[in-house]
Amino acid sequence: MIVNVLSIAGSDPSGGAGIQADIKAISANGAFAMAAVTALTAQNTQGVSGVHLIPPEFVSDQIEAVFADIHVAAIKIGMIANAQIASAVAKSISAHPEVPVILDPVMIAKGGAPLLAADAIATLREKLLPLATVLTPNLPEAAHLLDRAPAATRAEMEAQGRALCTLGPKAVLMKGGHLDATQSPDVLVTSERAQWFEASRTLTQNTHGTGCTLSSALAAHIGKGAALPEAVTAAKAYVSAAISDADTLSVGKGHGPTHHFAKFYE
Repeated sequence: MIVNVLSIAGSDPSGGAGIQADIKAISANGAFAMAAVTALTAQNTQGVSGVHLIPPEFVSDQIEAVFADIHVAAIKIGMIANAQIASAVAKSISAHPEVPVILDPVMIAKGGAPLLAADAIATLREKLLPLATVLTPNLPEAAHLLDRAPAATRAEMEAQGRALCTLGPKAVLMKGGHLDATQSPDVLVTSERAQWFEASRTLTQNTHGTGCTLSSALAAHIGKGAALPEAVTAAKAYVSAAISDADTLSVGKGHGPTHHFAKFYE
């Protein structure tokens, strides 16, 4: 049976990130994608020019409408924009503690535009991190959450993952794409262990939405019942392939998207 995965995130009209990327990634990884929208953005591959926030109570209405009718196997959370929306999301999903939650702490767009209000970081830490089955920060996002400098080595990545675990998530997947290295390693940290996942770095500027894509693929595999290490392996392999084929697309003049459906194309 095909499982249902709910993404709670912002919209990207250019299709490379946000809800649009989530729907593509969840679908490509064998689950049925659903979406509750937290924000509308005006953006393309060159940057974000505007953000229109959905009222927090209507974000809750969307989530609760889905749960009232549909069995949800996993939840992915992306852009939450401000403290009020973060609180509304936390309240809605806390009514369903049996559903695994993959939390991608979206803070800054690829082009540098802020996607999370400064006063929302405390709410993210206090209300959403404790609900997360897996937290999936990149190195700048982890640094923001911990109020310290970004990790520059593998040892620092692992240490920051352990520090984030103390804030409530059951596991933290630290994404190493920002490391200055020829490889792109990630480390999955729990209270018991740390496990590394390796991948070669693809030289391309078309990496818009990679965090959204990875967390959504991870949600699909966890929703289908995969153990966490196997889900991470599958999601990372999917994203690596999507990045390696990104240059076969011709989308925009800036940071283009990954190729979410590359395996379905000749």
